[in-house]
Amino acid sequence: MEPNRLTALDAARAIAAGRLSATDLMEACLARAEEREEVVHAFVHLDRGLARRAATRARPGPLSGLPFGVKDVLDTADMPTGYGSPIWAGHRPRGDSAVVAAARAAGAVIMGKTVTTEFATRNPGPTTNPHNPAHTPGGSSSGSAAAVADFMLPLAFGTQTAGSIIRPAAYCGVVGFKPSYGSLHRGGMKVCSEGLDTIGVMARSVADCGLAIGAMTGMPMDPEAKLSRAPRLGLSLGQAPGAAAPETVARLHEVAEAARRAGAEVREFALPPALEEAAALHAHMMNMETRQALAWEWAVARAEISPVLRERLEWAEAQPAEKLLESRLASKAARAAFLDATQGLDAILTPSAPAEAPEGLGYTGDATFNLLWTLLWGPNVTIPAGTGPKGLPLGVQLVGRIGEDAGLLATARWVQAAIG
Repeated sequence: MEPNRLTALDAARAIAAGRLSATDLMEACLARAEEREEVVHAFVHLDRGLARRAATRARPGPLSGLPFGVKDVLDTADMPTGYGSPIWAGHRPRGDSAVVAAARAAGAVIMGKTVTTEFATRNPGPTTNPHNPAHTPGGSSSGSAAAVADFMLPLAFGTQTAGSIIRPAAYCGVVGFKPSYGSLHRGGMKVCSEGLDTIGVMARSVADCGLAIGAMTGMPMDPEAKLSRAPRLGLSLGQAPGAAAPETVARLHEVAEAARRAGAEVREFALPPALEEAAALHAHMMNMETRQALAWEWAVARAEISPVLRERLEWAEAQPAEKLLESRLASKAARAAFLDATQGLDAILTPSAPAEAPEGLGYTGDATFNLLWTLLWGPNVTIPAGTGPKGLPLGVQLVGRIGEDAGLLATARWVQAAIG
């Protein structure tokens, strides 16, 4: 197998055993990017010389020699960080963000900066879906999802405020993992929503996500941990079941039935009212906190903010201040209700997105099946689950409780094995 097609875990083992060098792995990844970048447009910054030099100096550690993509809302000391906005074009941070520093300390080699939507909101960049360039890769972690899916690198950072890790990973047919809120420190990130923004990773296997998160946090995270028993799953279409396409509903139930055949207990999960109420207020928290975060840009560079983001910020500015407090209190109540309602369950099984990736690059897709689970602050993971009628990837999502990240990843690996 070409080195760039290895999973992160397999590549790490090959490097540790001396069967593969960090420089050879980087060369394979750079060659793939050279071949495909004109179509996929995954990177906003890719300095091949810098990447090669970094590979020769890879530190020892659990991620030693593994090329890592960095979403361009995370600061890097040796590469520009533009946050997807012309306001910040050419910006050179003095230091690395906390997560980039953690990845480097674990031995990872930063390959380049991946395309994000403007300030990780909706206005998209040029990235295409590697399975069909006429379709969106999703957003806002578009470049990270596409680069991993197209075998340009094995690991990449994403961030999520509504569905910006789970949805693009599902659209591109890879694994996306949003850990519990705060698991990866946000120092050096262009934070927009204080109560929602969460850093996570994208990879080509569930085990790779466990490897990366464990390496960067120091938390015990056996990437290949197995469950001691078949899981108990709650089946849910979330707060907007009518938003799911027929093929999405059908595939979700097929996955549930495969899990039952393999021994899992699967039962319908009825959303507590507190979860529905919090989901209805998600837009207030996200947009009102973003308006706070972009106060400087709003004051001095408003004309350089895209029309779609300006419209959202104007809407947020017009809301009564009490609405933000209401949304925060609703989210707090929803987290408590979720903990109570999921006693006896290992995870919620739900769609990753309404359907396949939409056609066109002007719209990154709908976060309906992500925003509720994001505001609950627990871990979410999407795994590939076949293809839809247009031949594009579909995913299913597993949702866990705060702090139960390792268990959720083990459950996801079990479900993936059950569906083959």
